[in-house]
Amino acid sequence: MHWTEPATADDSHAALEKKLWDAANMLWAGADLKPSEYSPTVLGLIFLRYADVRFADVEKELGRDGSPSRPSSRRKISATDYHAAGVIYLPENARFADLLSLPEGANTGQAINDAMRAIEKENPDLADVLPKTYHILDSLTLAELLKVMASVPMDKGGDTFGLIYEYFLGKFAMTEGQKGGEFYTPTSIVKLIVEILEPYHGRILDPACGSGGMFIQSARFVEAHRANRTLTPGPSPRDRGEKYTGDPTTEISVHGQDQWAWGAHLRRAQRARRVRQRRKLPNQRVTDTSRLARLNLAVHGLNGDIKQGNTYYEDLQDSVGRFDFVMANPPFNVSKIDKERLSGDPRYPFGIPRTDNGNYLWIQHFHSALNRTGRAGFVMANSAADARASEQEIREKIIRAGDVDVMVAIGPNFFFTVTLPCTLWFFDKGKAALPPSPPAPLPGGEGSKKKSKSFSPSERGGGEGLAEYDYKNHVGARYRDTVLFIDARHIYRQLDRAHRDFTPAQLEFLANLVRYYRGEDLEFAHGSGEKWEEVFGDAAGYTDVPGLCKAATLAEIEAQGWSLNPGRYVGVAKGGDLSDEDFKEQLEALNEELEVLNAEARELEERIAENVMEILEA
Repeated sequence: MHWTEPATADDSHAALEKKLWDAANMLWAGADLKPSEYSPTVLGLIFLRYADVRFADVEKELGRDGSPSRPSSRRKISATDYHAAGVIYLPENARFADLLSLPEGANTGQAINDAMRAIEKENPDLADVLPKTYHILDSLTLAELLKVMASVPMDKGGDTFGLIYEYFLGKFAMTEGQKGGEFYTPTSIVKLIVEILEPYHGRILDPACGSGGMFIQSARFVEAHRANRTLTPGPSPRDRGEKYTGDPTTEISVHGQDQWAWGAHLRRAQRARRVRQRRKLPNQRVTDTSRLARLNLAVHGLNGDIKQGNTYYEDLQDSVGRFDFVMANPPFNVSKIDKERLSGDPRYPFGIPRTDNGNYLWIQHFHSALNRTGRAGFVMANSAADARASEQEIREKIIRAGDVDVMVAIGPNFFFTVTLPCTLWFFDKGKAALPPSPPAPLPGGEGSKKKSKSFSPSERGGGEGLAEYDYKNHVGARYRDTVLFIDARHIYRQLDRAHRDFTPAQLEFLANLVRYYRGEDLEFAHGSGEKWEEVFGDAAGYTDVPGLCKAATLAEIEAQGWSLNPGRYVGVAKGGDLSDEDFKEQLEALNEELEVLNAEARELEERIAENVMEILEA
């Protein structure tokens, strides 16, 4: 299916965000700083402006200058009162108006550094998080930056500052290229993961959390569905049936781990750790990426448990079986991982891959972190869906476990760091409670929810232990042994020559495909209804659409060599031909797979050579 949209002016972001970026970018041009040097100063000022607005609102309620609003109260207002109100306490020297009114000739950089230190002192949750490098900018540039941020009206809500922060974060990531991709996942990809996972309530883990974008979009999802949920859904630490608040601070808790390292990064991290040990310094240090995540959470009014450590070797969140949701964009195809250190790690129950590649370590980590009804969604290299040898063996075990729910093929140019396409994987351990698919073909068309007969466990095949199931009333086309494959490679908005994303309508359409498959209510708030009608018409239930989606059974997946590549199942739309772009994507994917196979071949050659030498020496 082809559905492309052109970019239009300001259709992704409000004019205010673009205006602020243009002004900050103009000042950057004269600063002679790298993106990694300039970005913390600007993002820190966005945070400070946000904190100042929230502080001023609560100050009005509590009373100005320490005087209580109610004359009958004589207790002096303190930082504790502001913390109780859910806002960051700002000392006198950290007020935005005071910094904005610094006299000409003042050392503005030092003043802002001191303000950030004062905020950290009064708000322990922000310890060592705020940037304190403002001295690298001259006072004139900083004064202008303060004026730029001051142009955000005081009556703007907290979400406005969150959107501004995300917009700047994305722009800086784009300018930093490869390094930017280490901390930032494009918002449209994150939104699609969140919409399919549906994290209404529970514990969320991102073991490669970067700047925390998965957490932010999860919070937005909760807020967006405040009106149409009346009860707390699904597995929950609390009793079911409780009123659904739609408040992210009470409905979800976020847990992240960062500072994953590999190759040269790993060696540098190990050297740094040895230096800290010799100097008797604490091992836990706040990295730049961790600061971004914690600052991002703060600007959105959220708290999170962000830990630091090499995720391959350190499970600092004690993750196995603990989480309702896992979402991540891990680094692809990482090599030089010390597999001896992974022996006996419960996060890898399906085995350690023999190939020098970390993809199936990440995949197993995400799977093992889920509780018995948990869901996971993550970005993965295309090659992982078809990988051979030991990785295929692991993939088969995961598929046979029945937890693979949805696979989505994404086209090229969605990421800042690579042009290659990728695949989104989704697990759902709650599928274990579903019945197996009935004998094919399904009456009323493949995937139809219409059924005229009940089947006993023996007739269904492999359904031992289940009571007789009435397929007539089964909702949706999802079963314990089915996987939904979606080909979204030709659904996108072309932002510029090198970058793509999804429009809100396209995101809604793709998420509705999964809802349709699951038998859930569809959503059309963002204008996807017309396209939906065009594709599905008046279909009574989910149906496969060539070139777009296919609900495949375990038997069909086994026949494809346990491949999870959507292209193998979805096929081509009727009358459609393989386009030049399709050919290019397939060639790139095949080349990526070839590189992996070559690496495996080299590893086997080395092993054979070692074995021969051992035999000769014996």
